[in-house]
Amino acid sequence: MRLETDSEKLRRRNRELSILNSIAEALNRSLALDQAFVSALAQVAELFDLQTGWIWLLEEKGGDSYLAASQNLPPALANNPRRMEGSCYCLDTYRAGDLDGAANINVITCSRLRELVDGTDGLRYHASIPLYAHGKELGVLNVASVDWRELNPDDLRLLATIGDLLGIAIERARLYAHSAEFGAIEERNRLAREIHDTLAQGLTGIALQLETAEALVESDKGRERIFKAIHQALTLTRTSLDEARRSVLDLRAASLEGRNLAQALSELVHSQSLEGSIHISFSIVGDSRPLPQRMENGLYRIAQEALANALQHSGASQIVLQMSLAANLVRLVIKDNGHGFDPEAIPRDRFGLLGLNERTKLLGGILHLHSQPDKGTIVEVEIPL
Repeated sequence: MRLETDSEKLRRRNRELSILNSIAEALNRSLALDQAFVSALAQVAELFDLQTGWIWLLEEKGGDSYLAASQNLPPALANNPRRMEGSCYCLDTYRAGDLDGAANINVITCSRLRELVDGTDGLRYHASIPLYAHGKELGVLNVASVDWRELNPDDLRLLATIGDLLGIAIERARLYAHSAEFGAIEERNRLAREIHDTLAQGLTGIALQLETAEALVESDKGRERIFKAIHQALTLTRTSLDEARRSVLDLRAASLEGRNLAQALSELVHSQSLEGSIHISFSIVGDSRPLPQRMENGLYRIAQEALANALQHSGASQIVLQMSLAANLVRLVIKDNGHGFDPEAIPRDRFGLLGLNERTKLLGGILHLHSQPDKGTIVEVEIPL
């Protein structure tokens, strides 16, 4: 067996340091981890001549695992998101504390690929690298190869360093997200107070004045037209006051009101089903993957509005709400078996569809509308992560 020369060692070390530097730069370039993770996985694959890799993170509150990023997943996993849900052997081992440091980075038979024959690209094993920050469990980095070689001490130390870089970046991004969320809550409360102190109180005063005027002219039959005008003004004012109060509530508490997106959608479907005779079903894949608060609120509003449109206009007996959260895409589908319509001849007063499209664009996504007369309607929203 040929020994590595000093010049070969130096070249290998320089290459390793160069890739570590690239990974560190990618992780420090942005507080949005998705792209940084993909870049880090690509660099790790190049460094160790690997085919694929993925990163599991543990949710901060519940500790559930979710797929945060992936690189070249084999078709059997990429085309079947449910196989990348829930726990597995390496995650269970990690939670049990058996992957406590570089010395215990091991090559493991992937339990998600074990029973598959087709679509695995020949992959069977992966190395699991634990991710920690100040002793707190964050997740696991998996890297896989068809023909896995034994990891030497240098490989172990290098993978441990990469894991440390990932752990630092994850903790930094989460701390920033917490501070941004706190700032958003403070701003919502400030706006709520401002609306309450100005618009709501002003409308209340107008309503009181109009109620007084209405009482004065109500007995005077000669002023029927004045009474009618004042009555209409009073109705409009009351409507505006209700809207102002609703806006205050929306600002003081986000749509989800402390629930995660899956819980909020499940409760929405349950409440809508109780109100009518239409059967509404709901399913979600990847519900343990956390999303930014703004995106969760937006997706909830889109689902809420799409359900309201279907209930009001479709004449359907069944509505299906489906959501899938992958590492790089969120897909929301609402379909009904109603009478459908021609998308090219949507009436101008159908503001619901306009609102759906605007909300989707604000999240950087695309809305697809499929409908035909007597063949139901499918609304599909895709939001890239």
